[in-house]
Amino acid sequence: MTKQAPVFSTHGCRLNAYETEAIRDMTAKAGLKDAIVVNTCAVTAEAVRKARQDIRKLRRANPGAKLIVTGCAAQTEPETFAAMDEVDRVIGNSEKMRPETWAQLGNGFVGDTEKVQVDDIMSVTETAGHLIDGFGTRSRAYVQVQNGCDHRCTFCIIPYGRGNSRSVPAGVVVDQIKRLVDKGFNEVVLTGVDLTSWGADLPSEPKLGDLVMRILKLVPDLPRLRISSIDSIEVDENLMQAIATEPRLMPHLHLSLQHGDDLILKRMKRRHLRDDAIRFAEEAMRLRPDMTFGADIIAGFPTETDAHFENSLRLVEDCNLTWLHVFPYSKREGTPAAKIPSQVDGNVIKARAARLRGAGERQVARHLSAQVGKTHNVLMENAQMGRTEQFTEVTFDAPQTEGAIVKALITDISANQLQASFVQ
Repeated sequence: MTKQAPVFSTHGCRLNAYETEAIRDMTAKAGLKDAIVVNTCAVTAEAVRKARQDIRKLRRANPGAKLIVTGCAAQTEPETFAAMDEVDRVIGNSEKMRPETWAQLGNGFVGDTEKVQVDDIMSVTETAGHLIDGFGTRSRAYVQVQNGCDHRCTFCIIPYGRGNSRSVPAGVVVDQIKRLVDKGFNEVVLTGVDLTSWGADLPSEPKLGDLVMRILKLVPDLPRLRISSIDSIEVDENLMQAIATEPRLMPHLHLSLQHGDDLILKRMKRRHLRDDAIRFAEEAMRLRPDMTFGADIIAGFPTETDAHFENSLRLVEDCNLTWLHVFPYSKREGTPAAKIPSQVDGNVIKARAARLRGAGERQVARHLSAQVGKTHNVLMENAQMGRTEQFTEVTFDAPQTEGAIVKALITDISANQLQASFVQ
């Protein structure tokens, strides 16, 4: 019987998706066959439940394959997955990024190899050295420049899955982006767990703004640079300077805000207050009037009252947020927030999350309507759909070249997408 290439299933964040592509590359070089690799997320208890459900489903569909579980949930609770009959190996977040891990498995599952291979993630000092040239669409590539987090927000388990913050040196990042541009990518997105902490562990402690400026200077042929989720309280002067002066830095920032009430922010152990978020958004828009914001907001954090929630709801307009990621709070064992006695009723959490999403939908509608009649430079993700500088989806009335940046006149709106015609 012909041996099959591994089956991959990725849960959670963009960084996990990036790392799955790196694992795909390593398993191919190792010659691993007839295997399932599940890259898990640990951000909520629901994420872990979905991973277990997925494992059972994949086992039923692939009864003869070896099933390997890795990712943040495998790191934080390896015993949960080791106890599942469907699972053959549990591999930690550090181990999954080592070629030798997959080389060993590619040589066959040796009987005396331990089922659980999960080391202390807090002892890891290097960032994954296995960089891949071109994860994403043919038009956009994602580059991991940072991993881990030094902060301890009370709702978050991720530092225990990812370890402490560590950075990829700027020279390594620049060299990779040069290779991506040479391969024809027109946009690069910088990713990480806590992106604005980049550089704190490097000599001379550079900031994210220094990295952005260096990329734009040393890779002049890169048409578009985008940064993923940032913590606005950590934004440095050079990043603000880049926002103000560098048109190749895309005017879209995703903000890790989490809440709009000062007391709840303190109970979350966030490092900013409500007014800090508003000031940052106002300053960024002053420097770059076409700037748009996404944001993470949690609904129903323990002790959240109606008044606290209303402050979060108002923050959507106060910060002119457009693309909301709303998270209904769910208790995550192992975090300080799970021990807070005043947990909010589940139905209340659901209702508040729905109101936040409704506010986000109104902001999206407002943003879309304001674009009609304007022209945008659109990066085509396929023949029919691309994205503006602000990451808004655009569909065209005629096919375009995938990967190209085309000038578009926005003519209408349909199903939360802009409709456009190509401008010669």
